[in-house]
Amino acid sequence: MNDKTIVDITIVGGGPVGLFAAFYAGLRGLHVKIIESLADLGGQPAILYPEKLIYDIPAYPAISGKELVDQLLEQLERFKETTEICLKEEVKTFKKVGDYFLIETDKAQHQSRAIILACGNGAFAPRKLGLEGEENYAEQNLYYHVKHLEDFVDKDVVICGGGDSAVDWANSLADLAKSVTLVHRRDAFRAHEHSVAALEQSKVERLTPYLPIELLGDGQQLKSLRVQKVKGEEVLDLPLDALIVSFGFSTSNKNLKNWNLEAKRSSVCVSPLFETSQEGIYAIGDAASYDGRVDLIATGFGEAPIAVNQAINYIYPDRDNRVVHSTSLIK
Repeated sequence: MNDKTIVDITIVGGGPVGLFAAFYAGLRGLHVKIIESLADLGGQPAILYPEKLIYDIPAYPAISGKELVDQLLEQLERFKETTEICLKEEVKTFKKVGDYFLIETDKAQHQSRAIILACGNGAFAPRKLGLEGEENYAEQNLYYHVKHLEDFVDKDVVICGGGDSAVDWANSLADLAKSVTLVHRRDAFRAHEHSVAALEQSKVERLTPYLPIELLGDGQQLKSLRVQKVKGEEVLDLPLDALIVSFGFSTSNKNLKNWNLEAKRSSVCVSPLFETSQEGIYAIGDAASYDGRVDLIATGFGEAPIAVNQAINYIYPDRDNRVVHSTSLIK
């Protein structure tokens, strides 16, 4: 396939939900194209928390972000001949031309009979400390997400943050690092109760409520973090080998305004069948907005087959599109 081939479905977004949608579309015998703005497939689980355990994937008591993405890619490998993957391409606009959509990215044009948006809330970027010199250390020993736990073995680690990721990283590193200090600006952590309970039983030192006020280093390597008591004058210098800033990530779907779709904030409004306001375009995962939606990967997995089947009905209205079980499709 090439850019001028009209595929059945183009999936915008190569995260877990997009990957499963591509697999299911392959299962239904469709030609699929995935357009992903990042350099790799897998979305946030692969990029932001590859070693963090996920507990709400059916049939997996616990699975890391990397393992989940690896399994999805292995699953999709079955349909590699009918699935095209375009990386580092950002969808700018799309428009209906006859019986297909012309999709414009920052690099190419693509043609597709239907579109499924699985791009989450758009591009994501870490929330930073906002302290002088931060950019100098970001490529050295200041981290916004953890790729490999072994990078912190026998090191003095300071973590800033109070949400799920910060607490989970503290718990994961407690027995690997030489020391772990968790700094939070409030007295109470915002993580799940069982994670906070585990934190309280661990050897992690907790500093609350404190705010980071200064980065101390030589301009290349960060040596310590200066923190100050909230509503107080007490100041502490925390020596460190590594600093993890876990303030979460901001998302931006800057191209959404050009897509001519009814939207709510950074998500697209959909019907119960995941149809958008434009016929032939569907949205699933965090890209979709509807009453009662639960922001879980598992939710998106359930939405994907519905959207794919609706796309099939749209593309091939005169065909027998009855859904059969996978055991009948794969021998």
